[in-house]
Amino acid sequence: MPEPIQDLCGGRAPIEAVRDITVRFQAGQTAALVGPSGCRKSTVLRLIAGLEEPSAGSVTIGSETPSQIRARAGLSIAFQDASLLTWRTVFGNVALGQKLARQPVDADAVHRLIRLVGLQGFDTAQPAGLSGGMRQRAAIARCLVSAPELLLLDEPFGAVDELTRQRLKEDLPALGTAQGATALLVTHSISEAVLLSDRILVFSPRPAQIVADIPIRLDGPRACDLTQPPEFRAAVDGVAAALRAGEHDTLIAAQ
Repeated sequence: MPEPIQDLCGGRAPIEAVRDITVRFQAGQTAALVGPSGCRKSTVLRLIAGLEEPSAGSVTIGSETPSQIRARAGLSIAFQDASLLTWRTVFGNVALGQKLARQPVDADAVHRLIRLVGLQGFDTAQPAGLSGGMRQRAAIARCLVSAPELLLLDEPFGAVDELTRQRLKEDLPALGTAQGATALLVTHSISEAVLLSDRILVFSPRPAQIVADIPIRLDGPRACDLTQPPEFRAAVDGVAAALRAGEHDTLIAAQ
């Protein structure tokens, strides 16, 4: 997908961000998108969310366009920026996920998600009184509370502390699959992708192309302390090898 950038003369010149991607995601599956920094993994996520339009081709979710599924609140997005409403409490921000989905607020579900992400006792706190990591935890809870069909997660654990990150990694798959949700996760961590995913799509440097589509055949649910068995390490090594091969092939093509 061409994307405008500023050239040295102050004009606008198109660059190609994403090229010739055709991929289908299985309902109920968790797929991770990994690739070099700047390869436009997040752009792919935004195309799926309908926040950007492809210059060619189309995106469908079932038989619907992204705008149609967003209109009926069938997807939730958690990006790196928490984007909490400053005048709402933690409870109010998490409950907003249900309101935006046109669901009645379920106070028990809201409190449960607040506890899950480690914010118990902060229900009445406002974002200004929270650390960056705490605000991101609230944003993740807001994303999950409406039990969406499609979860789009862009580095959702990047701003949280290690203990909360481990808890969320263990609990997030169960929360998604309990509702039959399809989840797409953008991450820079190969081990995180293997831990959380049924399938990993490996992207080349920009313009992003899929250079490997790797199924993860590990029994689940997977716990964070199972990152060292040979099967897990073999999967991590396979994804790392695909990343290196994709970077090498792109470099040769550019010469």
